Amino acid sequence: MTASNGHRLGVVDEAGRGTPAWAWRGWADQAPDLGLSGWRDVVVVAPHPDDEVLGVGGLIRRLVRDGVRVRVVAVTDGEGAPAPRGWSPERLASERVIEAVAACGALGVDPPHRLGLPDGRVGEHEAGLTEALSQLLSPSTHCLATWRSDGHPDHEATGRAAAAACAQTSAALVEYPVWMWHWAAPDDPAVPWGRVQRVVLTPQEREAKAGAVARHGTQLDPPAPGVDPVLPPFVVERLVTSYEMVMR
Repeated sequence: MTASNGHRLGVVDEAGRGTPAWAWRGWADQAPDLGLSGWRDVVVVAPHPDDEVLGVGGLIRRLVRDGVRVRVVAVTDGEGAPAPRGWSPERLASERVIEAVAACGALGVDPPHRLGLPDGRVGEHEAGLTEALSQLLSPSTHCLATWRSDGHPDHEATGRAAAAACAQTSAALVEYPVWMWHWAAPDDPAVPWGRVQRVVLTPQEREAKAGAVARHGTQLDPPAPGVDPVLPPFVVERLVTSYEMVMR
């Protein structure tokens, strides 16, 4: 997750914090459960290192536990995020790759397959990304990718490329939101709620997800004194809950 440069905020905006976690409590109760019957091969596409954990980390842990083959694809190395003072983008990217490997390990999956596209400019490489993803998919694959209207340009470009790759290969597309929880609100007409399905996490799955998030120290720690981290506590609270949502 690399910070978005200004997008819609929710109905309750606490100093730029977007819709608070409490506004979503109980919302998952209205969604049907995601069925996992027939899931054998899964590719999870993350625009930035950590998006896969924030969006569907609990689901990844469940799939691994159930013996499903899970591969993570990191579209960028996340070098566009705010960096600690004195760090170059290259150093930040190197550190975020290390964090992503550790986070995936905490969920029981292999290190991400890195594509190395430029952070913040995924849309300029959408055709190439579609081709790269097509090489990893088949009709038996479920492809989890960021929602095409998530509110961040890299997330949306990644989602479009994944959708195109699924159309080419007959893989099943499943979209997951990350930034949506920031700018949307329950009943927001911009969200296709009729497509939303939930994954109710066990305490162990939620703990595994929280542990994987904790590996992303560059995003959790302030890059400079007085500056909020990319993932301040109120964002983590919104994303690490007892459930996850996807769109079918």
